[in-house]
Amino acid sequence: MSDHPVLHVKGRVLAGPDDVRDELWVVGGRVTYDRPAGAGDVRAVQGWALPGLVDAHCHVGLGAEGPVDADTAEKQALTDREAGALLLRDAGSPSDTRWVDDRADLPKIIRAGRHIARSRRYIRGYAHEIEPADLVAHVGREARRGDGWVKLVGDWIDRGVGDLAPCWPREAVEAGIAEAHRLGARVTAHCFAESSLRDLVESGIDCVEHATGLTPELIPLFAERGVAIVPTLVNIATFPDLAAGGDEKYPRWSAHMRRLHERRYDTVRDAYDAGIPVYVGTDAGGSLPHGLVAAEVAELVTAGIPPVEALAATSWAARAWLGRPGLEEGAPADLVVYESDPRADVRVLAAPRRVVLNGRVVQ
Repeated sequence: MSDHPVLHVKGRVLAGPDDVRDELWVVGGRVTYDRPAGAGDVRAVQGWALPGLVDAHCHVGLGAEGPVDADTAEKQALTDREAGALLLRDAGSPSDTRWVDDRADLPKIIRAGRHIARSRRYIRGYAHEIEPADLVAHVGREARRGDGWVKLVGDWIDRGVGDLAPCWPREAVEAGIAEAHRLGARVTAHCFAESSLRDLVESGIDCVEHATGLTPELIPLFAERGVAIVPTLVNIATFPDLAAGGDEKYPRWSAHMRRLHERRYDTVRDAYDAGIPVYVGTDAGGSLPHGLVAAEVAELVTAGIPPVEALAATSWAARAWLGRPGLEEGAPADLVVYESDPRADVRVLAAPRRVVLNGRVVQ
């Protein structure tokens, strides 16, 4: 039966939004709904259980100045674990975090390689900064380094015009996305503004991060193509402070950032209402701390997404989107237990009672 303890999770097990069980067992580090025979010592865990939460946009190994050392990356991952985020989509990091895969006590990471940005059009020290002629080659390299994802920087401030502008010509985007898909990887892109979105979506992109530039004209295109968004509303909350820092030198950019911030909740609600898949991501790493997954779920609810759907965006639906199991029979036992029903009030996510990772109670 291996050296994993046998756990008995009792109370309510939310295997799906409407699939509520009375109990599950953890045997050999995996979920089972069959009572084990001759289990010996059993540890009981009581409460409302969810699959380990998903932060679909974070950056383990990234700090404000770029890559961080392994000790700092470990602390980032542990902070996410303590918040109940046990599956992380690392949406771009300059650090090699493969060592995390050997640690059963740290969250599982799905990597997108390193950001790919236009020269001098992103935060220094974060990305490969290249020109369009080199995009396909870098996409191929990061597709091979990642875990089925590639991350582009779709727009950033163009200092020549003093505002956000697309980073790539249409033909480069088309070729880059086609190369990623040829290699079996999906592509996502950082996008704040409106102007880069049509080219990216029509070129076959799979996801857009932030997506603050979604307009009524663009929303049907996203919905028709099934392009997901990860709004990172806890990050968008920083836009007013960013704008204030650019008022003197880049007033157009500052005014634009304020407009995007002011309509952020309407943008997300309109996207959800149109059937665009919305997932939870915090943009932790860089300037934001890790461990904000509960705050992001609460922001989605504030934006007008029904609580159960906001919960799905960090649990059942998010895991299915990323191709990872939830609380199915035989799945790795990654789960979080709460005092009360998170479907009734998502704020309970901020206070996990127990965290179980790879079949062990780690918190």
